[in-house]
Amino acid sequence: MKWFRTTISILLLAVIFITAAYSSIAQTPEEHAKHHPKKTSPDSAAVMNKMANAKDSNKAMSDTTGNNKSGGMGEGMGDMMKEMGKAPTKELYPSLMQWHDLSPEKRKEIKQLADKLVTEGNALLAMGLRQLSGATREQNFTAMQEANEQIRRGQIMLESGLEGRRALAENKDPRITALQWFQREMNLSSSAEGKQTHGFFGLSWFHYITMLFLGAFVVIMIWMYFHKMKRANALVAKLTGTSTEQIPLPGTSKTDAQPSDAKTQPDATKPGATTPAAINPDIAPSKPNSWTGTLLVAEIFIETPQVKTFRLTDPEGGKIPFNYLPGQFITVTVIPNGVPVKRSYTIASSPTHRDYCEITVKHEEKGTVSHYMHTEVHEGELMQFTAPSGKFTFTEKHADSAVFIAGGVGVTPMMSAIRYLTDRSWKGDIYFFFSCKSEDNIIFREEIGYLQKRYPNLHVCILLEEPGRNPDDGFVTGRITKEILNDRVPEIVSRMIHVCGPPPMMNAVKLMLEELKVPKENVMVEVFAGPPPKTAQPATEKVGDEAIKPTAPEKAGETGVVTFSKSNKTAVLTPDKTILEASEEVGVNIEYSCRIGTCGICKVKLVSGQVKMAVEDALTEDDKAQNIILACQAKATEAVTIDV
Repeated sequence: MKWFRTTISILLLAVIFITAAYSSIAQTPEEHAKHHPKKTSPDSAAVMNKMANAKDSNKAMSDTTGNNKSGGMGEGMGDMMKEMGKAPTKELYPSLMQWHDLSPEKRKEIKQLADKLVTEGNALLAMGLRQLSGATREQNFTAMQEANEQIRRGQIMLESGLEGRRALAENKDPRITALQWFQREMNLSSSAEGKQTHGFFGLSWFHYITMLFLGAFVVIMIWMYFHKMKRANALVAKLTGTSTEQIPLPGTSKTDAQPSDAKTQPDATKPGATTPAAINPDIAPSKPNSWTGTLLVAEIFIETPQVKTFRLTDPEGGKIPFNYLPGQFITVTVIPNGVPVKRSYTIASSPTHRDYCEITVKHEEKGTVSHYMHTEVHEGELMQFTAPSGKFTFTEKHADSAVFIAGGVGVTPMMSAIRYLTDRSWKGDIYFFFSCKSEDNIIFREEIGYLQKRYPNLHVCILLEEPGRNPDDGFVTGRITKEILNDRVPEIVSRMIHVCGPPPMMNAVKLMLEELKVPKENVMVEVFAGPPPKTAQPATEKVGDEAIKPTAPEKAGETGVVTFSKSNKTAVLTPDKTILEASEEVGVNIEYSCRIGTCGICKVKLVSGQVKMAVEDALTEDDKAQNIILACQAKATEAVTIDV
């Protein structure tokens, strides 16, 4: 760079200058004259001849004009010329280099030399100007050139003397003056004078700005590196995580999910069973709801007249940005009427496919989100999701065989597990029971048939309420019974059983398994049903095909008050109002999905007071110990404070 070259040049000049100064001290005047026969300052003989010629010219001019005073001045100048001719004028600058080493007498001598240089320089300038004037009138170019040379020499002498006087008068280091003279003599004055220094180290503003940009670039690159490493570490944590605190989810919508009283994982003491910690780390998420972002609706498949599958991919074309287990769900946020609404849907695809995930949604005419998904969402659309969550899962590490019982769209978590197990060529027996209303409502019909033919360990039984069109298809007419289960599943009491479907089917299957003496800890249940209405319930509520009586209300007139400490807002709690509903009335944002106490997204901390919750399945023992509650289930008739 230029500043670097300039620095090197100055260092070289300093070396040369020190060497020259040392030589001037060490050598005698005779030796110095021998090495430098041509001095910059004029010798006195040449000056005397020039001044003599000028004197004759001046005298002639005086005779012509009759000016006696001019003759007198010429005679005085002649005397000065004789004085100057006694010895060569000693150069002043080399003596200044030895300033600190000179005695007071020597310094006085240098001062006298400076005065003499000023006087002689003025005389040479005056004579040169006179000679130049006469030569100009006569158009004598040779004389003009000689006069100009005499003026230049006079200027050099005058400048040398004035610099010496100034150094003495201003009490500045004479060596600086000498250094400036040395630079001029070496033709270095242009580079030294042209370089303007600024601030520290003599750098210009251009250098400062350049270094600032380079520094900012380095900082940005370092930040990008550490940010990339942080993301890589998070990915590694996801790949190696073994947490199983995922919450049960429905076959379609988390808003429709509810586990049965059989909430425990397989018993590790049973033959072939393992603990949840043995879940394959290659697909296990680090924690529930560990990712939120945008996914692209790449393709939409029509499964049945009322069911569609939405294939979701990374908008940038890479792998999907999260891991999940077979049976877990993903939460979508839509804004159908200007108000964000969230619903959760089971991921029906296998975790072995890292380029996409799929959700299968049944169209409910009164379902806000399902209706929006079927009528408004198109291929190429970007949507907001949160994933993963749910503990209604099954992998090859849970047991050495599996029994999946599904009803309607509740087949989605079962399909994820079947796809995953067959992709990994799992050798355990899979008993799959799928109950549908009619042949046209069989979701994934072609794929199920293909997998059944390809994998002999997959045993499929499809049950239809309405008779099938072709008896050779092997469909069973009617609903599932305990006899069918007992006949088709050998030693069913030792099997791990997963059940997902509408509440009527769920209740019936639970009774069957109890009659077959299947231990409750071997049964995992996932129910899908719509979220309860916010208004007061009617005398009876229709869910599926079963009429359910509402829970008896609290005593009339009892109310509570909830305070949201961080938001500094309060709301009234009536006996039938949840904290989540109260938060929505006063504009406090609490994340939620299912609204029935199974997803755990609405977990909040209870600071003071007491609440009642009808469902606590999404809470762990650690949650309860830390006063964590489910906002969608919590009700109170006293003053409570929530950390939101």
